[in-house]
Parts: sequence; structure tokens; C-alpha cells
Amino acid sequence: MSPAQQGEPSGEDRAGARAFRALLGLSVVSLLLRLFGLGGRIFHWDEGRVGYWILRYHETGEFAYRPIIHGPFIQHVDALLFHVVPATDFWARFPIAVITAALPLTAWLLRRHLDGRETVALGLLLTVQPLLLYYSRFMRSDPLVGAFAFASFALLVRASDTRRLAPAFAAAASMALAFASKENALLYVLCFGGAAAVCYDHRLVRAATGGETESKASLAERVRADLAATRNWLAERSGTVPYPVWAGGVLAGLAATFLAITVVMYAPRPEAWNALSSLSGLIDVTLTATVDTGEQLIDVWLERDGGDRSYLAFFHDILETLAFGAPVLLGLALAGYLTDGYGVAGTDPRRRALVSFTLYWAAASVIGYPIATDIQAPWAAYHIVLPLTIPAAVGAASLVDIVERGITTGDETLSEAIRRIADEGAPSADLTVPVLVAALLLTSGAVGVVGLNVDYWNSSAEEDKQVLQWAQPSNDLQPAMADVEAITAENTGTDVLLYGTSVGGGVQFHVADESSLNQPPPGGPSWHSRLPLPWYLERAGANVTSSAPDTPPAEALTGAPPVVIAHDDARGEIEAELDGYEARQHAFKLWGEEIVVFIDRDALAAAGA
Repeated sequence: MSPAQQGEPSGEDRAGARAFRALLGLSVVSLLLRLFGLGGRIFHWDEGRVGYWILRYHETGEFAYRPIIHGPFIQHVDALLFHVVPATDFWARFPIAVITAALPLTAWLLRRHLDGRETVALGLLLTVQPLLLYYSRFMRSDPLVGAFAFASFALLVRASDTRRLAPAFAAAASMALAFASKENALLYVLCFGGAAAVCYDHRLVRAATGGETESKASLAERVRADLAATRNWLAERSGTVPYPVWAGGVLAGLAATFLAITVVMYAPRPEAWNALSSLSGLIDVTLTATVDTGEQLIDVWLERDGGDRSYLAFFHDILETLAFGAPVLLGLALAGYLTDGYGVAGTDPRRRALVSFTLYWAAASVIGYPIATDIQAPWAAYHIVLPLTIPAAVGAASLVDIVERGITTGDETLSEAIRRIADEGAPSADLTVPVLVAALLLTSGAVGVVGLNVDYWNSSAEEDKQVLQWAQPSNDLQPAMADVEAITAENTGTDVLLYGTSVGGGVQFHVADESSLNQPPPGGPSWHSRLPLPWYLERAGANVTSSAPDTPPAEALTGAPPVVIAHDDARGEIEAELDGYEARQHAFKLWGEEIVVFIDRDALAAAGA
């Protein structure tokens, strides 16, 4: 009697259980990695911009979609979170860290297409890949849209594998959250459609070349056969209900799921809560959340002027980021492509649709993101790395298989062989070149991933500019902001003066009417030159003012508040006017821009900082 007949789990079931436990463990590790020192890097320019408006939303309860700061998901979540925890760098990034930490679990949804070793390898890559890890610790919507879209893809695969509707509805909900995170969720849909079309074309080509030369009619027959199989499945699932009606109902349900989440996310506040009292109000809010949102999205992102953007420059930057932030992943993905498609290194070619699909998805992203992005930003590579983790997992597993075949004997497992080698000092059989190469690649890859993660961990250094976005201030600005917060808590009257200057033909720091910053959009483009300072000053409750660039220093600094912040270009002209102040100079971008924070020593002592 077989183990299954005796009620005992089979070897395959035990392997699956081990893989699932491993993924659970990796998710815990993923969470710990993302939470450890999460507030250790000062806010980036973009984090400061979104963070400031989240604080204003949290205080006023008023929200309206603005495409320039992307989807509302993180704004809603953080605004709610700040009701129970303080508005700190750590807690602002917390939701993104938690959501992306769950990515390893999505590997379990793909288990019919990946063996146990490949499934665990995928979970491991989603946990420790340096680009994924760095930007999962970043308060920006790119990690969110990537995580939700990747989960939606995995759920759709599971729905197809099991022919069940629950994963399909979960996929619709996850994709709605992706669209609520950032507008480039649309690019994921386009990549999915394009990759699916190419994979189906491969299916037809393989069928056509499987025998003798066939006519065009036979190709049409194969397509009709696939359509007939789909209709038969629909008829079987629909039972007594006509399958067109049943299918239409399912599609309507999926659309309703997507629409409901979209409306909840994009609806303006407080209008959304008032709309619940009347049907007309509900209709108005729904139209605002859908039609008006779509029009704004088109106006800002799809019909924008490309200006002097260079596709080749953006394309070069993405390739550079991949080379510096994902070299191990690229190598493993190449190994996965070769082993799965061509059966190199003694493996049989499997040509799995999942591997091909994700490779096409990644290739389309490499080509498309230099067109879609409005600034040169390394975080765009996040959307390329995600699909590459699947062929890379196949590559990593194939290298482990090569090593296992080379060092194990009999029924010995790989872990047992490694322990035996560690005890005996040498394997029982001579190692072949492929085994040595595979072992070397795995070892160097592991060391490389650890090294990159250590290097990029909370980095704000120019030397890491290939992976960091250029608008990243230096971390040594954090203690100065902590002192400003302490002074603000004890001071009365104006707390901070932002000294306005003209730099590069533009006005920096000066806003004529500070009250214009209570509601978006901000009053004047020079407000953006302050970022990320507004996040820190707003959460400290600082009373802020600024001086016009043409104001003489002596006049601008008469009765100066305890904190004065200026560009370093103005340091010489104002330092003499600030007797009793200490000056702290900090990099405000990775290169080319520095600021000076002048702090009154007496105020600092009074604040106990």
C-alpha cells in the first residue's frame, strides 16, 4: 500500500510543505530586513513632498487626487496610521515595508510551474535582491504598485491553474490597489497583455513545427480549438446557467470589485463620507473618482510634453542601475533562460510559459520605462527586477542542481553531502568543472548580494548614485532637524526663517504667502526647492517664514528666529549677521547643492538638545 493510501503525505507533499514553511520564514526575514533601521535614512526630496501633503491631509481631513504626487493609497494609509503613531520617517515608510515584505509568499501561488527549489529561490530573491530591498524601505509608490501588480499576476496564474474564481477576484482587488498606488500600473497591464500574446504565438509556432509543414488553415483550426476548449470550460462551470450569461456575470463581478476599490481610494474627502447619505451624492463622487481622475491622469501623464528628455539617456541610466544594483539577478536570469529554454548543463529544456512570459515582461519594461518616466530615476528599475526574479530563481535552482549532482552519492541529500564534506574535508568523488563553476557562481552571488545590501543600506552617498536617486540629502541633516524640532517645541513666535536666494536663474526657498501651503497646490514653485524640509518642519509644528531674494541680509535677519536655513552660496553674506549661531553645512542633493542650518546656541541649550 502506498503512503498516500495509508493516509501518509507523499514525498511531493512533504517537499511542498517544506517549501511553504521556507517561504513563511523568508517573509519573516523580509519583514525584519525592511524594518531594521527603517528611519535611518533622511527623507528623499520626493518622500518629503508626498509626506508633507499627507500631514496636511491628516490634519484637515481634506483630500483630492493630484496626479503629480501619484496614487492615493499611501496617503490614505499613512494619514490613518498617524492617528495612532507619531509621524516619523520610520512610520511613514512602515506600510510599504510591510506590504513588500509579503512578496515572498506570492511564490507559493506559482508552485505548479516551479519546483520546490525554484519556489524557495524565488522567495529568497524577493527578500534580499538589493534594488527591491532598498526601495522597499522608501516612502514612494513604486514598490507598492510593483508588489500589488506582481501579486495580481501570481493570483491570475493560480486562478488559471485551479480554474477557481476566488484567486481571480483577489487578482482584481490587488490590481485595483496597484492602480490606487501609482498610474504606471497601466504599464503592467500592457506588459501582461503583450507578453501573453507573444507566449500564445509561441504556442502556435510550436504546434505548427511539431510535425510536417502545415497550412494556414490548420493554424486557424488550432485557434478555433483553443476557443472551443474555453467555451466548453465555461459551459461546464456555468452549470444550468447559459455560459455567456455566467461569463458575463463573472466579468461584471470582477469589474465591480476593481471599480469599488478604485472609487474608495480616489474619491475626494470629506465628500466621500457625505455621499453615503444620498444616491446623487454617491454618483457624483463615483464620477469624480473615475472620470475626473482619468481626465487628470491623461492630461498630466499621457499628454505631457516630453521636453528635452533623451530616450537614450534614460535608457542608459536604467541599464546602469541594473548593472550596479542587480548584477547577480541578471546573471541568474540568464542562467534560467538557458537552462529552461535550451537545457544547458545537462538539464532537459522545459520551455515553460511562465519563464518566457516574465522575460518578455521584463524586456518590455526595459524598453518602455525610458519612455514612460518623466525624470531619470533608479527606482524605475524596480519594475524590471520584479519579473526577472522568476527566471533568476530558475537559474539559481539549476546551479544548485548541478552542485547536488556533483557532490551527492546514493540517496544522500545536498545538505547531508555538504555536512559530509565539511566533516571529511573533501568530497568522495572528484569535482567536475561545471560543479566547481556552479558552486563558485552561487558563492560569489551570495557574497555579492550581501555586499550590495550592506553598501546601499540607508546610503545617502554620491558614490552610490547609480542606485540612489540624485535628490537624496545627506543623512547628517537628520540631527539638525531633530534639534530644530526640539527648539520649536520650546520657542514662541517664528521658529524658522528660510533665507531666499536666486540660484541658477530661479528663486530658492522663498514663498510670499506661507498660508498658501495649507492646501495643494503649493503657492509658488520655489516651495519645492525646500524639500524635504517641509516634512520635518510641518511635523514639528514649526512657525515658518521666508525672506525675498532681493532683501538685504541685515534687513532680512533683523530679529532672526532661532533657526535660519540658507543655501551655502549665501553663507558668507549672512554668517556675520548671525552672532551666537552655530552653522551646520549639509549636502542637500547627492551632488551640486548644499544648505547651511544656522541654530541659535542659547535656544538650543534652552531646548536641552
